[in-house]
Amino acid sequence: MTDWFETHDGLWAKAWSILGRGVADARHPARRPTLATVSPTGWPEARTVVLRGADAKAQLVTLHTDLYSDKIKSLDANPRAALHIWVPQQNLQIRLQGEVTVASGAKVRPFWDNIPDHARQSYGVIPPPGTPIANALDYVKDPDPATFAVLTCTLTHIDLVHLGDDHRRVSYSRGGDWQGQWLSP
Repeated sequence: MTDWFETHDGLWAKAWSILGRGVADARHPARRPTLATVSPTGWPEARTVVLRGADAKAQLVTLHTDLYSDKIKSLDANPRAALHIWVPQQNLQIRLQGEVTVASGAKVRPFWDNIPDHARQSYGVIPPPGTPIANALDYVKDPDPATFAVLTCTLTHIDLVHLGDDHRRVSYSRGGDWQGQWLSP
């Protein structure tokens, strides 16, 4: 019997299963990946986001954000990003790279309509995210669908590292028709 981490197909299936669990289970480690972008001035940026969708067939992942957050400025300047997920139970690191599109307004209203009230509090902060304030709580949460955005990351590369007794690393790319390639870990 072959373990999931011993084959390209097994690792691929496990990664997408984990991404699906991250979307469905608020307590799963894949729920909150780190999103990395490059600022308009060229500096690397990383922040925790919430995984909202994962589509293995289309090789897409989706995230939600405030339209006035710094990540939007960064993505406007360079619409590429990376996501990093560490899943300790599986000893698996998942790194995703892709091109990001930003959608807002009427196109994303169906997503907004499905967000629970407590989660809507993250979209519509006054003053906007990143604005200097005098005191830590000198802001107001005013949920506003006009400030809500959906980020769709069309994946171009997936890199998986299993840190078991024997380390294994495999890379997949859109340009390589998602065929796995073993890499030295």
